[in-house]
Amino acid sequence: MDDLITIGKIGRPFGVQGEVRVQSLTDVPGRLENLDQVTLVTGSGQSMVTSVRQVREDGKGFLFKFSAFHTPEEAKSFSGAWVKISPTSVPPLPPGEFYQFELIGLSVEDVSGKALGILEEVMDIPSHHVFVVRSPEEEWLIPATRKIVLEVDVLKKRMIVAALDEWMPEDAM
Repeated sequence: MDDLITIGKIGRPFGVQGEVRVQSLTDVPGRLENLDQVTLVTGSGQSMVTSVRQVREDGKGFLFKFSAFHTPEEAKSFSGAWVKISPTSVPPLPPGEFYQFELIGLSVEDVSGKALGILEEVMDIPSHHVFVVRSPEEEWLIPATRKIVLEVDVLKKRMIVAALDEWMPEDAM
């Protein structure tokens, strides 16, 4: 279950046939409109695999019709649940581009081999993403730019970044 990718969050029921509003948590165009099967996971850990019968966009997000829900009451029990898919369901990206789920958990070191920690979070700021890398002793905020991120090896679970003095302010070192 931990290897599933979260792509949306169920809101409230819509209409009388068990449709639900879903907030998109993906920036991949067409991701939600082309789903066949998903796993719904509640905050308490209850999960259900269901087919997607229909997806339509409205001004406030997306309306989903899952085969599991036939009434608003059935749908309401999954309000707040996460909509997840298998990693095998994601379309391939061009070389040199990565999904966030591929980066989370990578071991990060600088070009000299100094271990900085584990990439635990990706923050989205206006100019670029920032990788939050933590070790037991320190936390690093690393700009996710090609000048700083020199190598990403998803298979070896490793990322190499430029020397600290190239991206870290002197007063912070």
